[in-house]
Amino acid sequence: MSNILCIGAGYVGGPTMAMIAKNCPEHKITVVDINEDRIARWNSDDLPIFEPGLLEVVQEARDRNLFFQTDVASPTTDADIIFVSVNTPTKMFGEGAGKAADLQYWEKTAREILANCRKPNVIVVEKSTLPVRTAEAMARILESGNSSTQFFVVSNPEFLAEGTAIEDLSNPDRVLIGGEQNEQGRKAAETVAALYAHWVPQERLLLTSVWSSELSKLVANAMLAQRISSINSISALCERTEADIAEVSKAIGMDTRIGSKFLEASIGFGGSCFRKDILHLSYLCEYYGLPEVADYWASVVGINEWQTDRFFQNILHEQFNTLAGKTISLLGFAFKQDTGDTRDSPAIPLCEKLLAEHAKVKVHDPKALENARLDLKDLEGDVSFVEDVYEAVEGAHALALVTQWQEYRELDFERIFQVMAKPAFIFDGRNHLDHEKLFEIGFNVFPLGKVPLKHV
Repeated sequence: MSNILCIGAGYVGGPTMAMIAKNCPEHKITVVDINEDRIARWNSDDLPIFEPGLLEVVQEARDRNLFFQTDVASPTTDADIIFVSVNTPTKMFGEGAGKAADLQYWEKTAREILANCRKPNVIVVEKSTLPVRTAEAMARILESGNSSTQFFVVSNPEFLAEGTAIEDLSNPDRVLIGGEQNEQGRKAAETVAALYAHWVPQERLLLTSVWSSELSKLVANAMLAQRISSINSISALCERTEADIAEVSKAIGMDTRIGSKFLEASIGFGGSCFRKDILHLSYLCEYYGLPEVADYWASVVGINEWQTDRFFQNILHEQFNTLAGKTISLLGFAFKQDTGDTRDSPAIPLCEKLLAEHAKVKVHDPKALENARLDLKDLEGDVSFVEDVYEAVEGAHALALVTQWQEYRELDFERIFQVMAKPAFIFDGRNHLDHEKLFEIGFNVFPLGKVPLKHV
């Protein structure tokens, strides 16, 4: 039996440790976080994050071999394996501001590990998304003191998609584990791999060098985001040429060299990883003297921001170039369905732009209203957060669908049409709704990358 510690109880640490605890009952897993409210919720049935299937996994292992607490020092003392899953946001000050990773929390955690570890051999596992060669820096910190502990640093980046995290953990495409290129490094990587081998087939356990593992995470997110920005740029061309983005996406997605995933036009990508990781990658390219490569990846973020602005500009234009005093209702605020996460959601800049035009903004989301309030608390203007969707759309001049929640497809749009200002507009930022049916009801419908259906 090993004592496994995870520092950080967020979107990565909590679900990952719950899955390991479920499948490795012989190991004791402790998840720590200095946020007392977050830990209290992990110890309840009102978990701090919404993820389908997560509660059932937590309930199976909690208080058996899965424990959540705020005390970091004591479980560090007895830990054999320590997963580091702390926040690594984009640095917003000094050198590399706006692109580089802010590693202050990561370094603080490394120094806490050094101060508190007592076991003779401890494996430290990077779960946070980090720039290439960060493991080398962690190893230097861990070797800098007078500790009798010998540390082995392993990179094990996560590839979870929010909304499907439990499925991604249960049946991953691959589990990537990078170790130092020596005998002890390989043994450390194999020890971590043995945890996942309880439920993941051996052929999906990919052992690499630490450097390849760290870079693979950044590049995977960058290439997925690149596909989204690519199809979003083509959606604008489709609107100008009267082509249909759904037909174009289907046609190119049938090419086996390309595939169909991540080829759906949208208002823009969001979440905690894509934008941050692309900017980290761009900064690394600048650092290593590759400005052309850096500019290429930065343009992926630029297209994403342009797509959100283009969606807003379409609302403004179709509302006769004035939004002052008009009510715009947002259907959804989370960056994607089946999560309450709003980090980097396109809904945030959209609301900023709407409020700057003196629009009245009503926000509805089945899981993200609490986070939406926090995201918009410093903005000036008339914004309200409404729990009942039919109340949220009452009196609206336009609806802007931001998140593709399944329940939005099942709304009574005839009822909604009756309570909206006329002419009534729907701007579908996910191409999620039945546009022909909405047009028949009486809506003016504006999809992305398709010919709009207008009565006026």
